[in-house]
Amino acid sequence: MKKITILFLSLFLTTITFSQNAEKAKSLLDEVSTTMGAYKNMSISFSQTLSNEDAGIMEGDEPPIRGKITLSGEKYSLNYLGNQFIFDGKKLYVINNDEKEITVTDGDMSGDDGFIYPSKLLTFYKEGYNFEMGDLKNLKGRNIQLVTLSPIDSASDIVKVELAIDAKTKHIYKLIQTGSNGSKTTFTITEFKSNQTLPNNHFSFDEAKYKKLNFSID
Repeated sequence: MKKITILFLSLFLTTITFSQNAEKAKSLLDEVSTTMGAYKNMSISFSQTLSNEDAGIMEGDEPPIRGKITLSGEKYSLNYLGNQFIFDGKKLYVINNDEKEITVTDGDMSGDDGFIYPSKLLTFYKEGYNFEMGDLKNLKGRNIQLVTLSPIDSASDIVKVELAIDAKTKHIYKLIQTGSNGSKTTFTITEFKSNQTLPNNHFSFDEAKYKKLNFSID
């Protein structure tokens, strides 16, 4: 009887610890979302790396892909892989400069594949994830808090998302997304600016401009 009681207490205390850990992690993510969401706009330069040990692709085998995104609310302008993505809050314009083609769709990119898209960066965690507080690490003089998010849906294309958060500024420093196929995509913020002076048309698509340049618009 005594052993059963001790086992029960041990399981009970473990459950409480996990619950408190999850609440602490959720509270930190809420603070990050509130802090970064309060900016009038954000300009973020980033690097992206991809690895998949099962496929023999190691991080560092290829040079990082670099990009830049400016966000204001749900609107964004993203330069990535030589293309520009403009989301004005209603329509998404994908400008392929190499092919001189522009694709226009209603609404933002679909999240059905589980990928974390730009306009959802500060809110994606609010539905469908369990949380776990990770280690606090010192990285080049910065205290970086790790948080692991695990999808509740066992059939998700994402196995886990790891966020590295600057404990002082409450800014996201790094996002690591691990897929069900073993691939690991790492986004590292290399430069961050907030509340920049932007032209009024920064998140607008200039159709006349691209027609003059003989772009096809679909």
